[in-house]
Order: sequence, then C-alpha cells, then structure tokens
Amino acid sequence: MRFTTLSFGALLLATTAPAFADDTAPPSAFTVNGGATVVSDYRFRGVSQSDLKAALQGTLTVTHSSGFYVSTWGSSIDDYVANGSDQEIDLIAGYSHTFKSGIKLDGGVLYYYYPGGGHANTDFVEPYVDVSGTLGPVTAKVTANYAPKQAALTLDGVHKEDNFYLAGDLSAGIPKTPFSVSAHLGHTFGQSYISIDQGYTDWGLGASYTWNHLTLGVNYVDTNKNTFIIDQHLRLRNITKGGVVVSLGASF
Repeated sequence: MRFTTLSFGALLLATTAPAFADDTAPPSAFTVNGGATVVSDYRFRGVSQSDLKAALQGTLTVTHSSGFYVSTWGSSIDDYVANGSDQEIDLIAGYSHTFKSGIKLDGGVLYYYYPGGGHANTDFVEPYVDVSGTLGPVTAKVTANYAPKQAALTLDGVHKEDNFYLAGDLSAGIPKTPFSVSAHLGHTFGQSYISIDQGYTDWGLGASYTWNHLTLGVNYVDTNKNTFIIDQHLRLRNITKGGVVVSLGASF
C-alpha cells in the first residue's frame, strides 16, 4: 500500500488553520453582451441604407435572468434614409423564453431613432415577435414585425401608413468546424416609406467563420425590386440590387 507523506509543518498548518466562510458572491442576475461590426454595405430588408458603401455598427444588450432584456443597436447610414440623418439608433425592449420543448419565443418593441433628421418626422415604433427552434445543428426562425400607422411611414407627408414584415431564417453550424451557413427569405407588405411605395421580397444566403470573439461573414443579398437614388456625385444607383456583403465583427 502506498501512503502520501506530509511534512510536520504542513500537517500542523492543516490541523490548526481556522476555517473561513465561503465569501464567493452569488452570480449576477444580469448579463451584458455587446459588439462592433464593419460591413461593406448596410442592408435593411434587402435595401441599402449606406448607398452601397461600408458602414460601422455597434450593439449592447443587458439581459435579466427572468428573460427580460434591453438593447441598443446603431449604424452609420446615408443621408437619403432619414432626411439628412447619418445615423440610425435602434432602442429595444423585449422578453424571451425557451420552453422545455426547445421552442424559443421572443417579442418586444423596437424604436428607430434617426438623430439629426431635421424637422421631419422620421422616427417610428415597431413591435416584433419571433419563434425559433433547433433540430440538430439547424435552427429555424419565423419573424413578424408590425409598425402601426405613423406619420414617419407616410409617403405623401399627410396620411399615416403602417408596415408589416414577415421573414423566415435557417442557420446551421457545420459540426466540428468554426463555419456556419444561413438562408433568409422575407416579404414587406403595404405601401409605406419602408416598402418604398409597394410590397417586395428580399432574400439572402450567407456563410461565416468564427475565431474566438471575431466573426467574418459573407452574404449575398437581393430583392425583386428596383429602387434608384441619385448620390452626391449625381450618379444613379440601384439600392435594391443584388450584391455581396462582407462583414467583420467582434463580440464580448
């Protein structure tokens, strides 16, 4: 039989040292997450918000263990989006819950704020709800966003308009690799400023690579719509045409 030997000093210390209470603090009920991303083009439901140019984005979310959360998300935009504003800030409050079946329900209210938009009414509110579930490595999600009638969504500057967006997303991580793939299909209903006068469909396919806190993404985004603007150099640009969007994000 093999015995473990202790020196006399160690044995004396072990037998005479006082016991201390465990002063480890309980885990916090709040979780904070955030990140920053650079994208080659900011697309909102298939429509470029940055004149087909790069944009800088950031986010911060505080989540309570009960499922309630508040979040803010921001991006640089081009001035044609909101009457001269060069920034979009989204303020979000919501609640999410995952049932024993694995189905996750998430819903809340999103407020779009465009600072520097002059005297025009550009800010609006949009409640949302989404349901998601996972089967193996595949996650499926259905999202519904409804913006009730508001002056900011009007096209003629007089009447209030509403807007409804319905979308489905599939995503999957490739097992034993840092790669994942995704697919998106959405449709905007109504005749509002968001839908650019009439409903349209947007879709996308993407892939991403994650290393530590960094994620590199490549997505193809397209719509069945043709919407043109004249940029500051008097060039005609189609901000709804198909294109590849590259992103590099860091999370914490």
